[in-house]
Amino acid sequence: MPVTTPKPAARAIGIDFGTTNSVIATAHADGSTALVNFAAPGGPSDVFRSALCFWQDDAMRGGLGHEAGPWAIAEFLDFPEGSRFIQSFKSLAADSLFETASLFDKRLRFEELGQIFLSHLVAHAGDALIDLPDRVVVGRPVRYAGARPDPRLAHARYDAMFAALGADVHYVYEPMGAAYGFASRLDEPATLLVADFGGGTSDFSVVRVAERGAPRRCLPLGSAGIGIAGDTFDYRIMDHLVLPLLGKGGSYRSFDKVLEIPGGHYADFGDWSRLALMRNRRTLAELSRLQRSATDPAAIARMIAVIEGELGYALYDAIGQVKRALSSETQAEFVFDAPGLRIEAQVERREFESWMAEDLQRIALTVDAALDRAGVAPDQIDHVFLTGGSSQIPAVRRLFEQRFGESRIVRGDELTSIAHGLGLMAAGADLADWVIEDEV
Repeated sequence: MPVTTPKPAARAIGIDFGTTNSVIATAHADGSTALVNFAAPGGPSDVFRSALCFWQDDAMRGGLGHEAGPWAIAEFLDFPEGSRFIQSFKSLAADSLFETASLFDKRLRFEELGQIFLSHLVAHAGDALIDLPDRVVVGRPVRYAGARPDPRLAHARYDAMFAALGADVHYVYEPMGAAYGFASRLDEPATLLVADFGGGTSDFSVVRVAERGAPRRCLPLGSAGIGIAGDTFDYRIMDHLVLPLLGKGGSYRSFDKVLEIPGGHYADFGDWSRLALMRNRRTLAELSRLQRSATDPAAIARMIAVIEGELGYALYDAIGQVKRALSSETQAEFVFDAPGLRIEAQVERREFESWMAEDLQRIALTVDAALDRAGVAPDQIDHVFLTGGSSQIPAVRRLFEQRFGESRIVRGDELTSIAHGLGLMAAGADLADWVIEDEV
């Protein structure tokens, strides 16, 4: 009887296209995966920031130069006045009100932004993606970000974006990717809850894992998601700790009246990249008038210094440091030191937890929804796998410990677990079991 040589597995990759970061895992014929490493300006990393920077360049096709990832951040910080910076654009995928981004004299649709981002992602991957894959598995949120997300619109935009790779593209819920990777480590049957805390959304999936060798090892049971995640928690610190030091909630004099400073002056502080757009003559003139009439002119002076000095990125970086410090300490010091400006404030973990209390309540209800859709009770969950950067926040972890017990909580690979699982799926024979229903 002739010996048949097994056909090598099709080259495949898993892409965790995230609101804040993106990660790629390549799948090999032996079933193993490897994370793509990027030689980023700050040093090698397997995490690629989901950011874009554009500038006018007549030497470039269309007169528009662009970069992505940490290179985009570096370009923007070097030339903020002549650049347009876009981050977290994934959060626009399901937004029917978003049509195009205005970039100098160009207007780009979501899918065009995505295609440019992918082109840089692949280019910076170097030899790891020198040959484009035959099969691509992309993670997507259970629920897209936004007040009224349109999943069909997001799906169409994703299709147009990832078509640039020229491969068969399949979509899987992001927490299902993490669940698949976690299941590969289990030897015994189990019911698994995965909680994925990203930058824009938090998603939860329940999976039943059979014994090794079973015809169908993993069975997805139910999922739910909500548009509350790491970016929301960052803004809670900005809103409650930092903005009052910049005048929010303060007052100003208008003739014989004392009025509260309008909150609209602080709307753009929700996104550090939007602060650069406030550095214009009209806005700075308005703030100068406000400073002269404010009851605390020093606070408005600090606000003006942030805008004039284009310090939004550094300010949010300092907020991120405080958030991380509060994951291991019960109190932390917020220190922001820049030329002509120093802001200091003490913050306790209990304060931070009070600021995010309503967010945690909504997250808890979403976990309940995932369990209900899966038809399982909390005591039927054997393992709870927490992933994503915000899973390290004690109040987030405590929510799951109180509901499921500390012994069932597992953490690890917070930023790369989804890509790892998606890569395993991409090489697996059971991919069809995981593809989301609205794809077909």
